[in-house]
Amino acid sequence: MSDHLSAEILTAFVDGELSPSELAAAKAHTDSCFECAKLSVNEWLLKAAVAKAGHRYETPAGFRERAAGLIEQGEQERDQRKSEVSRTSGRKSWARNAYAGWAAAAVIILAFGGWRVVDYHMHGLDAVRAERAAMITEACDLHIAMLATNDPPQVVSSDRHTVKPWFQGKLPFSFNIPEALPTGVTLDGANLAYLHNHPVAQLLFSIGRHHVSVFLEERNDGDALHQLETSHAGFQVDAFETDNLEVVAVSDVDAARLDALATSLKDAQAQP
Repeated sequence: MSDHLSAEILTAFVDGELSPSELAAAKAHTDSCFECAKLSVNEWLLKAAVAKAGHRYETPAGFRERAAGLIEQGEQERDQRKSEVSRTSGRKSWARNAYAGWAAAAVIILAFGGWRVVDYHMHGLDAVRAERAAMITEACDLHIAMLATNDPPQVVSSDRHTVKPWFQGKLPFSFNIPEALPTGVTLDGANLAYLHNHPVAQLLFSIGRHHVSVFLEERNDGDALHQLETSHAGFQVDAFETDNLEVVAVSDVDAARLDALATSLKDAQAQP
């Protein structure tokens, strides 16, 4: 392999299109090459941003065809009525044609309005879930970026009384850190991060040799996070909501140990 991965290999690496042998070689290279690891993280972030933008506006399937069919049907009915009336009933013919035109327009308006109502009820929930899924994707990308860059946390401390006050004035919300963490879990520090352009707390933990990122964001209305995926891009994901917070925990540790940490964090939010 050359000194650095080519752009084609990096793209295929991020998209999961490499063969097993190529994938193993690419992983081995990025483990020892900071520049290629950084570029692969940038590819991950770009892919997540494009995926998020792609779900923002969606044309309803078949709507254009249905609208065109309604318009054509209205025009045919109007032409048929015009051919059936005599020249001596000009005023009546005009009224009938006007009525037919308005009826066709009303059908189109009702069809469009009906689609909007149905789309709101049928796709509104999907849109919320897509937004939550994008949030989890972005959280995983930030965790991957943290692992790849290996930069120290913005606040380095295992003392919750140091980490929590550090966020005062930086976040529009508050949170609690458990006084007693599960066995084998260590608080390493924290970062101020951003998800969907909103400021969040990124708490950093270690479980044995595994790193954990826990993102805490002010809660918005929507579906419960626990209904979403529990793994993403090879990482375990544990997400939950409290009255005021949305929390996403990401790590490559086993699901049971990640769940124990998430449960302790959730219980801590109930404390004053």
